[in-house]
Amino acid sequence: MTTVNITTNKNTVTVDESNSSVITVSTAGPQGASATDKIDLDNVINKSIVYYDSTSSSLKADATWTTSSLTNGGNF
Repeated sequence: MTTVNITTNKNTVTVDESNSSVITVSTAGPQGASATDKIDLDNVINKSIVYYDSTSSSLKADATWTTSSLTNGGNF
């Protein structure tokens, strides 16, 4: 018999390989964006692409990245 122990700060899970049952283990992971996160559309132009700006810690859509600038004037 082989026993596998997975230990965290809070729980221990032991899996017995001789048992043919299906065992599912899950834990809460990191959550998504908070409700206060926003996309800054103040300077949005036609064909703007949303990008993350670390200076303002927000998502932006403006003239910095567009379908034209990413493809050097080609079609996106």
